[in-house]
Amino acid sequence: MLATALVALDATIIATASATIAGELGSFEQVPWLFSAYLLAQAVSTPLAGRLSDILGRKHLILAGVGLFLAGSILCGAAWSMGALIAGRVLQGLGAGTVMPVSQTIAADIYTLEERAKAQGYLASVWAISAVLGPTLGGVFSEFLSWRWIFLINIPLCALVAWIVVRRYHEPPREGRRERIDYGGAALLTGASTLLLVGLLEGGTTWEWWSAPSVTVLSLAVVLALLFVRHALRSPHPIVDLRLLRRHVIGVATAVSLVVGMVVLGLSTYVPIYAQGVLGYGPLIAGFALAAMTIGWPLTASNSGRLYLRYGFRVTAIIGSIVVIVGASATLFLGPSTPLVFTAVATFLVGAGMGLTAIPTLIAAQSSVGREIRGGVTGVNVFARSLGSAVGVAICGAIVNAHAELGPDGTPQGDGLMDGLHLVFIFVTVSAVVLAVLSAAMPRDRDAARERREAQAETAERVSEDEGAG
Repeated sequence: MLATALVALDATIIATASATIAGELGSFEQVPWLFSAYLLAQAVSTPLAGRLSDILGRKHLILAGVGLFLAGSILCGAAWSMGALIAGRVLQGLGAGTVMPVSQTIAADIYTLEERAKAQGYLASVWAISAVLGPTLGGVFSEFLSWRWIFLINIPLCALVAWIVVRRYHEPPREGRRERIDYGGAALLTGASTLLLVGLLEGGTTWEWWSAPSVTVLSLAVVLALLFVRHALRSPHPIVDLRLLRRHVIGVATAVSLVVGMVVLGLSTYVPIYAQGVLGYGPLIAGFALAAMTIGWPLTASNSGRLYLRYGFRVTAIIGSIVVIVGASATLFLGPSTPLVFTAVATFLVGAGMGLTAIPTLIAAQSSVGREIRGGVTGVNVFARSLGSAVGVAICGAIVNAHAELGPDGTPQGDGLMDGLHLVFIFVTVSAVVLAVLSAAMPRDRDAARERREAQAETAERVSEDEGAG
C-alpha cells in the first residue's frame, strides 16, 4: 500500500502545481509532457516488469521500481530546467510502471483466493485517498513551501518502503532453471508501445490526426507491433507470452481491463471539465464529483470476495458492469443546470461497478495460472488498462475538440462544450455496455464457486471439531 501510494500520489499531486513550476522553469508549452512522459513510461514498463518479476523475483523488481522512483524524485526535486524535470518524470514513470503490477502480483501470491478481494480493495483505497490528498498537497507545497517538495517528500517514503520490503517480505525461492530474458521482444514491445501511446496522446492536440507526423508515428507503431507479435509467437520464452491470451479467462479479463481504462479515463478527464466549464465550479469543488468514483471503487472491491466466492467471478462481473451502465447512463442527463450532487452519484455508481468488475476479473486471471507466470498475466492486464486509457482519452479528446474551442491553457470551452461532453458521455455509456458483454463472456464458474464454498465449510467444520476436541 505504501508503494502504491507513491504511484497514486504522483499521478495527481503535480496537477495543482504545474502553473507554479512553469513560472519558475519557463517553457509553459512543455507542461503537458510532465503528465504525458510519466504516463508513457509507466504504461511501457508495466508488462515488462510483470514478466520480469516471474523471472527475477518479485522482491528484486519492486525494489528496482522503488529505486527508479527515488532516482526520478531526486532529479525532479533538483531540476534546473523543464527538460531535467521531464527526464525525472520519465524515471518516476518507469518506477511506477514497475511497482503497480508487482504489488498486485505480490498480493495475489501471499493471500488466499478468499482474501485477495479485500487486499486488492486496500490497494484501490490508496487511489481513493490520493485522488483527494494529492491535489491538496500539491497546492499546499507550491504555495507555502516550494513545488520541489512535491518530489522531495518521496525520498523518506521510498526509503521506508524499501526497508519494509527488505525486512518483512520473504519470497520463496524459484524452482528450476531461470528463463532467459527476451531482450529482443522487450525492445520491440517498448518501441511499439511508446510510438502508439505518443500517437494517441499527441494526435489531435500537438498535430492533426491525418498529418504527416501522426500517420508516421502510428504506422511505425503498427509495424513494430506486428514484428513483436511475430517474435512473441515464435520465441520459446517471450517477454510477454501472447499465447496466454488464448486462455478464455485471461483473454476476456484483459479485454475487460482495456474497456475499464476507456471508461474511467473518459470520466476522469471530462467530468471535472464539465463541472468547471459548464457548471462554473472551481477545481476543488469539481474534484468532489470525481472523488466519488474513487471512493465507490474500493468500497465494493474489498467486499467483492463474498460475491465471487458465492456466485463466481462471471456473475460478480456482470453485476458490476450493470451498475457501471446505470452510472454511465446517468451522465447522459447532465446539463447546464444539473446539481453537482447528481454528477457525484453517477460517478460513484461507476466506481462501485468497477470494483465488482475490474478486481474480480483480474483475480480470476491471476488464479488461473501458477505463481511462475502470474506476474506476466498481471502486467498485461494492467498494461491493457493503460492502453484503454490512452485510447479513451484520444477518442473523447477528438470529440470535444471538434465541438469546443480551446482556451489559452488548452482547456475546452465555448458554446459547443456541452454538446461535445454529451457525446463523450454517450461514448462512455456505449463502452459500459461493451463491458457488460465482455463480463458475460467470462467462463461460467458458478459450479466451481459452489465447490469452493463447500470446501471452505468443510474446513471450518473440521477446525471447529478440532478446537472442541482440544
